[in-house]
Amino acid sequence: MRRIAINTGGGDAPGLNAVIRATVLAATNRGWEVVGIENGYAGLLPDAEGGLVPLTPERVRGITHLGGTILGSTNRRNPLEWERRQADGSIERRDRSEEVLEAFRRHGLDALIAIGGDGSLHIAADLAEKGLPVVGIPKTIDNDLAATTLTFGFLTAVETATHAIDRLHSTAESHQRVFVVEVMGASTGWIALFSGLAGTADVILIPEIPYDTEVVCDKVAERERSGRHFSIICVAEGSTPVGGKVTMKTVPAGRERLPRIGGIGSLVADEIAERTGKETRSLVLGHLQRGGPPNAYDRLIALRFGAAAVRCAAEGNFGCMVGLDPPHVRAVPLADALSEVKSVPLDSDIILTARAIGTSFGD
Repeated sequence: MRRIAINTGGGDAPGLNAVIRATVLAATNRGWEVVGIENGYAGLLPDAEGGLVPLTPERVRGITHLGGTILGSTNRRNPLEWERRQADGSIERRDRSEEVLEAFRRHGLDALIAIGGDGSLHIAADLAEKGLPVVGIPKTIDNDLAATTLTFGFLTAVETATHAIDRLHSTAESHQRVFVVEVMGASTGWIALFSGLAGTADVILIPEIPYDTEVVCDKVAERERSGRHFSIICVAEGSTPVGGKVTMKTVPAGRERLPRIGGIGSLVADEIAERTGKETRSLVLGHLQRGGPPNAYDRLIALRFGAAAVRCAAEGNFGCMVGLDPPHVRAVPLADALSEVKSVPLDSDIILTARAIGTSFGD
């Protein structure tokens, strides 16, 4: 092992720079050279933005506490389905994975440390099957990757959402309003569950539990009768009513994504206002949850993951992902990590705790 590369793909998350620093220092201390691939895999392709940048201990000094990623990131540059707009406006998709492999060899790279979430690690797994020596590191604020108890970035996102809910309590009570706080979580409700419970939300709506609007309104009415003339509702963006479906928005190139304005939070707020007559406002936290410095625990997890990934490379353990199995960080096959979406178990202690103290899930 002489020269390794690092890239960061998908949505950014607090802790990415901490991983980069740990990986660079651990590799350099073994006598390896480290380079960063800018903008996912785009830096390996000559006609795309970015390139390869040397990562030395000096280059990564003082970045552990910084949000974002010094390498840049993207969730659109999949080398297996590379998109190019044609003259007629249509989108051509083609597989450029062989170009990535050839560039990898041409630059004399011996291994790739791929830092990403579900989408980015699926790309890494596909490239590993084609012969690329890859070690994955789990990154997503959604905490929805299997084979790891936590992903870095998640707890910082929870902290951001919790602080927002805390601040809404005073204005909600002052004006006797209902506030609906929409947090990220397209297919799982980890952020909504943790921040909603920590912030003492009265109702928590998550994708794993379809909600009944009438039940949500009953909770608001119950609080009114008890003299509590305000309510806080925390809803994950991918939540759905019973028998309904996720609200999606079509964006350029025919893609669909969750709307950041006028999504499920706005829908829930409108229904509550109509059924209860209460003044109801919605707030979408959106990318605030991705930004800013990682908290102490996310920094520690990120540093541990980076060092563990270098150990895997040194041992020739490729096609794996490092994951947290408290108190240890272990290597697991990428296939296991990507085998399923890690949803909130409905019998988990945190769900039972919320129900025990009277929090409604709208069911």
